[in-house]
Amino acid sequence: MNKNIIIKVVLFIVITIPMTMVSAQQRATNQIDLSNQQQSLISISALTAVGDLEQLKIELNKGLDDGLTINEIKEALVQLYAYCGFPRSLNSIQVFMSVLDDRIGKGIKDKSGKPIIVHNNVEDKYEQGRKVLEKLTNAPQLKPAPGFGAFALRADAFLKEHLFADIFSSDVLSYLQRELVTIAALASMGGVEGQLMSHINIGKNIGITESQFEKIADLIDEKVSTTQANTVRKLIEKPLVSIIKPDMIVRVSEIEIHPTYLEEYKIILKEEAAASVTLEPGVVAIFPMYQQDDQTQVRIIEIYANNEAYQSHLKTPHFLHYKTSTLPMVKALKLVDMTSIDHDAMLDIFKKLR
Repeated sequence: MNKNIIIKVVLFIVITIPMTMVSAQQRATNQIDLSNQQQSLISISALTAVGDLEQLKIELNKGLDDGLTINEIKEALVQLYAYCGFPRSLNSIQVFMSVLDDRIGKGIKDKSGKPIIVHNNVEDKYEQGRKVLEKLTNAPQLKPAPGFGAFALRADAFLKEHLFADIFSSDVLSYLQRELVTIAALASMGGVEGQLMSHINIGKNIGITESQFEKIADLIDEKVSTTQANTVRKLIEKPLVSIIKPDMIVRVSEIEIHPTYLEEYKIILKEEAAASVTLEPGVVAIFPMYQQDDQTQVRIIEIYANNEAYQSHLKTPHFLHYKTSTLPMVKALKLVDMTSIDHDAMLDIFKKLR
């Protein structure tokens, strides 16, 4: 073999092998860890899904600081309308606008990123969306989709033509980023385990690893609740985390109401209790009752996941409304902190603890 050729081959090997090793190491790192940008994208999506706008504002700032571009966040918030509805999506977009205004006022220049340019004028958008879904699921997609698709043709058309064609045709977010957004949103909402499992499978198909799914669950635990995080852990067959923490608060509120205010008080209390349990993941139970022989003697069982959840509850609009509105109605108030005798029984009685 010609000496010059041999030298070139050796040089090629010397240069190529280290580059290959670096590339392999980078892939391994990506498989183990979620980047700061990916974690922010997950947190932003989770908080949008549950409508926690105050925490969302904090996470949007963090996401921009971590390197997410304006258009990446904007595209994620737009996509989320397909999973958690226009109201939550639009509210989050409004918050994002205010965050950007604040940052501009402080002289912070954030990167716009890749332009959002969508020219999706294909003749058959359904077929386009069907092929995208086949790529994501690595499985054939029938037309119409079995079950719901055959029953509600328009729903199947919207899913394929709009979500997986129009929305996914923008390359501002990669397929992997879009699945992180979707999984985070579905993981944060109750009652959508079937859809969450489908997207977990899609995530596996496009390269989300087992350790990354565990990290997603940890982020949902931190940003939303242990209850919702356990939904993810259950679906990926990982041990559940007990919601019962050392600083869990179990309390009985003993309240006496002035008789003239009784009916008005019950209405306000009922609204506050319902809002607390529905809107606050850390509120496990607020269960109001009154004595049968004296309705002015009200008792409330209150359970908060931890002290942080309780302190957060005290600052919510619905609690503040309850507190200020009922102040003249309350004749006496006593708060009695309790400790459960059987933690396992609590898991069966209060289903939200799962």
